[in-house]
Amino acid sequence: MDDEANILSALRRLFRPHGYTVHVANSGAEGLELLGREHVDLIISDMRMPVMDGAAFLAEARKRHPDTVRLLLTGYADMESTVAAINSGQITRYISKPWNDQDVLLTVREALERQALTREKARLEALTQKQNDELKSLNASLEQKVEARTAELKSAHEKLKQNFLTSIRVFSNLIELREGSNAGHAKRVADLARKVAVRLNFAPAEVQDVMLAGLLHDIGKIGLPDDLLAKPVSHMTGDELGVMRKHPITGQAALMGLENMRGAATLIRSHHERWDGQGYPDHLSGLAIPYGARVIAVVNDYDDMQSGTLSPRKLKPAEAIALIQQNRGKRYCPQVVDAFLDVIGSSTENMPPPMNEVTATSLRPGMVLARDLVTRDGVMLLAADFVLDENLIRQLRELEASEGVRLKIAIQPERR
Repeated sequence: MDDEANILSALRRLFRPHGYTVHVANSGAEGLELLGREHVDLIISDMRMPVMDGAAFLAEARKRHPDTVRLLLTGYADMESTVAAINSGQITRYISKPWNDQDVLLTVREALERQALTREKARLEALTQKQNDELKSLNASLEQKVEARTAELKSAHEKLKQNFLTSIRVFSNLIELREGSNAGHAKRVADLARKVAVRLNFAPAEVQDVMLAGLLHDIGKIGLPDDLLAKPVSHMTGDELGVMRKHPITGQAALMGLENMRGAATLIRSHHERWDGQGYPDHLSGLAIPYGARVIAVVNDYDDMQSGTLSPRKLKPAEAIALIQQNRGKRYCPQVVDAFLDVIGSSTENMPPPMNEVTATSLRPGMVLARDLVTRDGVMLLAADFVLDENLIRQLRELEASEGVRLKIAIQPERR
């Protein structure tokens, strides 16, 4: 911008061959008006102009259009004004008159390149900030989705686990339908064996294997004749004992196809081994016997002694305990016997208060079973900890009506 036509013409001729779009103005006011309607990247202003000199014009241009590059044409006599332009107009450079065309072209090109770089830097920084904000928002959303999905998977896993354990309990009760008066044996063994395993500081997965093995330790007896199952072990012939002693192997084979049951299946195979090596089927001894199998061996015999399975006479609990103590280090693992005695002692000293038993007519939605609900025939209808709803209550009432019996349903105390 200049008020001298010859200077304007000279600059126009200089820049046009190089592809620049050139706008000219004859005064500061005209220049500001032009800047308001046209996009301008670079301003060249002469210092000496009437009304508004170059310093004042460039200062105002900076306020209105701070992104423009500002150059000042000045003579040697105008150094004081040039300093003012540098301070107030924040010019990029000043060009002394008379100028060298190549120096002016180089100065303009470098100034525009710097401006382009500055704009690109600002664009990239803005883009990076935008992407960072979007990424932060996405991460927050993703974390919420992961938490929600994790909660869903945990809930589904717990449900599958409960369904799995319920299925095992149902299957165990079906096995015990053949045992007549000894129904409930597997559940008693599983419950007590679990407590002993906990006392021995078994890992949670090992405790579960012990419990599952306790529930299904007699699964290999399914194919045995009824008369053999009803006969005490002490009255069996050699051939009958041979048949009976195959059931641990049969039991293991029946479960090995289930990945979640392989640990329990190994315990089932070895639960009739003895500490002194006189057991079956593999004649293992001492520490070679799986730890969980040693636990089941003690608990299983304890229950069998009281049911008449091992001998015709049913022993009292104290007699069964005494017999197990006598065989500590012979038939049974000493550590297991000690833990077993601790559990038996604590369970008798700290007997839980009687559970609230009701009939189906007294049930209400939201009640929780305190123990497995089993029919007189030993069939488990619902597992312990099951939460009752209106549909289940209606079915239980219909069962009572159709069978003509009153179910004894143990309910957990209500939490306050």
